[in-house]
Amino acid sequence: MSTTARATKQHEDDRVRVTRWDFEPGQSTGRHVHAYDYVVVPVTDGRTHVIAPDGTVTVSELRAGESYARPAGGEHEVVNAGTAPLAFVEIESK
Repeated sequence: MSTTARATKQHEDDRVRVTRWDFEPGQSTGRHVHAYDYVVVPVTDGRTHVIAPDGTVTVSELRAGESYARPAGGEHEVVNAGTAPLAFVEIESK
């Protein structure tokens, strides 16, 4: 099994990019910086560990359909810390 979550681009144009992320337990996005403001819409319930560049871990409980938004510039890695597959859709505003 890969340690990297599967990213599937669903749509991209000059205004937005929509990506679905699918994670098996323990899989990660890899460390990244968000170039754009974004909204995350969980498809499944799950738990993530969000790891900051300094190693600080924030636990997040995701609930299907309960979206959240963050500004551009955030740097982190997201890991599926649960025991079941996890999926969410990320919508970036360009």
